[in-house]
Amino acid sequence: MSSTKTKDGLSTSSLPSDSVQVDMRDTLTTPHNDPANPFAFTPNQLAALHDPKNLDLLHTYGGLEGVSKGLYADTHQGLTPNITHSTHVTLGDITLDSSKLTVVNSNNTPEIQETPKPQLNKSATFMSTNSRFDPYAQRVSIFGSNTLPPVKSKNIFELMWIAFQDKTLILLSVAAVVSLAVGIYEDIAVPEYDAQGNKIAGVKWVEGVAIIVAILIVVLVGSVNDFQKEKQFRKLNAKKDDRIVKATREGQAIQISVYEIQVGDVLHLEPGDIVAADGIYIEGHNVRCDESAATGESDAVRKQTFEACYRLLHDEKKDDFLSVPNPTQTGSASSIQSISSTKKPTQDHHKSLPDPFIISGSKVLEGVCTYLVTGVGINSYYGRTMMALRTENETTPLQEKLNSLAGMIAKLGSAAGLLMLVVLLIRYFVNWKFDGVPSVATEIVQSVMGILIVVVTIVVVAVPEGLPLAVTLALAYATQRMLKDNNLVRVLAACETMGNATTVCSDKTGTLTQNKMTVVAGSFGSSFRFLQDPPSDRVDLNDIKVIPEKVPAPILNLVNQGICVNSTAFESTDENGEKQFVGNKTETALLQFSRNLGATDFQSLRTRWPVEQVFPFSSERKAMATIIRIPHPVKKGEYIYRAHVKGASEILVENCNQILTLNASKYKSVEHDFDIKTRPLTNEDRNRMERIIQSYATRSLRTLGLAYRDFESWPPVGGHASTIGTETEVPYEDIVANQGLTLIGIVGIEDPLRPGVKEAVKACQRAGVFVRMVTGDNVVTAKSIAKQCGIYTPGGIVMEGPVFRNLPPSEMDAILPR
Repeated sequence: MSSTKTKDGLSTSSLPSDSVQVDMRDTLTTPHNDPANPFAFTPNQLAALHDPKNLDLLHTYGGLEGVSKGLYADTHQGLTPNITHSTHVTLGDITLDSSKLTVVNSNNTPEIQETPKPQLNKSATFMSTNSRFDPYAQRVSIFGSNTLPPVKSKNIFELMWIAFQDKTLILLSVAAVVSLAVGIYEDIAVPEYDAQGNKIAGVKWVEGVAIIVAILIVVLVGSVNDFQKEKQFRKLNAKKDDRIVKATREGQAIQISVYEIQVGDVLHLEPGDIVAADGIYIEGHNVRCDESAATGESDAVRKQTFEACYRLLHDEKKDDFLSVPNPTQTGSASSIQSISSTKKPTQDHHKSLPDPFIISGSKVLEGVCTYLVTGVGINSYYGRTMMALRTENETTPLQEKLNSLAGMIAKLGSAAGLLMLVVLLIRYFVNWKFDGVPSVATEIVQSVMGILIVVVTIVVVAVPEGLPLAVTLALAYATQRMLKDNNLVRVLAACETMGNATTVCSDKTGTLTQNKMTVVAGSFGSSFRFLQDPPSDRVDLNDIKVIPEKVPAPILNLVNQGICVNSTAFESTDENGEKQFVGNKTETALLQFSRNLGATDFQSLRTRWPVEQVFPFSSERKAMATIIRIPHPVKKGEYIYRAHVKGASEILVENCNQILTLNASKYKSVEHDFDIKTRPLTNEDRNRMERIIQSYATRSLRTLGLAYRDFESWPPVGGHASTIGTETEVPYEDIVANQGLTLIGIVGIEDPLRPGVKEAVKACQRAGVFVRMVTGDNVVTAKSIAKQCGIYTPGGIVMEGPVFRNLPPSEMDAILPR
């Protein structure tokens, strides 16, 4: 059987017979007979969806809805804890016949019918509460937890045996046994008497026992230290892999540890997230993932719903898949290969077909989405890969050098010992000529043993066998001390590697600053400026607390609408039962600002209007946008599409040609809740906005612009929209085309410095370590923060990334020291 991989990442195979194909399909779609498993799937059946991606098998399982029903999961509400499923649901209750999805019309072209919703037996939905200790004990027992089994560690006796394998200790042991035997023999067979003829108690065995005790001490100390070190690093490894992910449970968005993820959970993904478990895409916007770590393909993989992907596959005249185990991956029943045609898909700006499979270990490049978890721990793609790549712990660079040094010293010591042995033996036997041959054999043995013990002592003293161990213990102790200072050392070698560091590049937000952001200043329109606790002599500045009283209601409604819908942060309940915003700190600061303006229930604002498209924040455009459909302000029964945009203030101002007006007379009679009055944005307004941005930046405030734009239709007429599957993608450039945005205002967000940052920077500089700040903030803001930290000093350089990267290497080398 041969196997190839198509450009869209789906595997194809050539099989010797159709009967084998059918047998393998039956294997994957045959209901299991495990009475302890109330779910429709086994871990291997779910793993077969992703390894490799198998769209046809997902269709056979009933698509996303079939899988969620088979897992007793809710794609909207998430899991409910402390539930035990007392009845069984089988594949027969949810699977679909693939022939039902495709029919042939009169033109002999395939037409895709709507996927029928899988129906469950009513008896299969009975649930009861159980599990006093683990709220998801039943799921864990079937599908496992999202942890990998710990690497088998050696017990204390194995470590003692390894420590005893040291060649020096073996040599000492031989000498100790011989010394003990000779001593016992002399004490018993050749007793000694004093001058009065009394027998002297034999103590010659003590020397051998002393050597044995010394060996035991060395072995025990070394093995106990190794045991403690392994125990410490098991804890350290468990902590380094832990992180927080967003999930929906019982209808509430919450944060959970990556170790608490269960099969059936609904997880949230944002740009930059590393996928923690395998799953199936539920819903989202413009999601693309980097799966190069898993597949080796560098192209970003687009994610869409199962229905859209299956329809697109047939629209592209792709043949059905058929899955069989991959014999090259032994021991993995989840290894599947798919039969598909090699017809080339229609060429457009997309390099490959989208798929609904979320692969663990991949990285979200852009977009936001939710997905249903189908594989965790060793049953996930990433887990199986990690288990296959497990190797023995590598020694650190310093340990390798010390081991090499110890080896050279051992050779030198052994050579010196051997030379000493030869010299002493020659001297001893030569002395027989003058002193005579000993009459008792034990005297000869005792003398030779004394010589051997001297030689072994020289070797033992010369060999620093404890030096690498001492270094390891010192590093392990250092990492624990650093952990108490909230400094997690993931790799042991990092401690010694950092000793050679000459430059530290630090982010600003959350590293130099506290990442506790608050809106403290801002401007609505061109004239209404506000500040937290303004000075009494500044009559042009309004207190931030009086905004709800002085700003017209339509503008407040627009601001709250834009902040609430154009955000990925969410509201959660902490351990004390208090509501708090969770997510990006800039967005949580805006949501708190909106709440202070009167938007008490932001969740209802977020769900009030349908979302058409989301442009997640990216470092390239430095902006985020959300398009919602709202009722037409004039034409009853019709709709318009409003794009809310937030991002770098200086960039947003450049893309605006209108600005809000807060003239109170224009708001005396408003036609509706969002009756916004605007006027053209003049050059004077632009200059005023620029001065405001500069003034905020010099006070170390992060500035953020808010803007919007209304469209009569979506996609916009005359735009550059493209369609793939069921999704229509409008490029961000269409939103800001022709400077079409209307500026709402600018806000300044404060993020105070962390305590001790100045002292830490000075300590690094005293140690000869050059500290640089790398941030995506406004240049003026970055410079102001750098001055406060002591990073930027007179003669230093502040430079934007694109400018620096375009410099020739010679100029880079000249600038770097500054």
